[in-house]
Amino acid sequence: MTTKTRDRIMEAARLTVQDLGYSGLSFRELAKEVGIKSASIHYYFPTKGELVVAIVRRYVERHEAFLNELLVEGADRGTLMKHYTDMFRRTLLNGNRMCLAGMLSAERNELPEDVRSEVVRWGEMNEHWLVGVLASGDAEDADRLRPRARAIFAAISGAQMIAHGRNEISAYDDVIAAYRGSGLLP
Repeated sequence: MTTKTRDRIMEAARLTVQDLGYSGLSFRELAKEVGIKSASIHYYFPTKGELVVAIVRRYVERHEAFLNELLVEGADRGTLMKHYTDMFRRTLLNGNRMCLAGMLSAERNELPEDVRSEVVRWGEMNEHWLVGVLASGDAEDADRLRPRARAIFAAISGAQMIAHGRNEISAYDDVIAAYRGSGLLP
């Protein structure tokens, strides 16, 4: 078994969970999609929970690296927020999928504890990044801005959910434009 096979399993699983959720992930169907036997998936990931923990960790790490890279580029607040909202928009453009952690949040009660912890980590990472963008380096503002950061994260997640439910990217765009117009988004 190779790392390439493991990566193919993880990528196919991520796409499935973003579309169908945790409950929609089946090792049998995943094996068919990847072109391997179900037992091969169990070789890498003995349980569905272990597989989903791995894909959420990778998802968080990749997005955290992307967001931190944006900060290093030194763009202004408005540009950073445009990149941030575009990150969620791209997920919708990829087969009307949802943010991985957002989809899993909807099934919180069905998730193993270690998956829940990774989903919480995703939210905390987003809020921390947003606070940094809003505070623009002023540490005293961080605590005061945390509720606004959480509101922005919730608003974007909600916009994505509405667009996903309607299968209309324009719904996402309209909501994000309304948030910008009202001042919720910088």
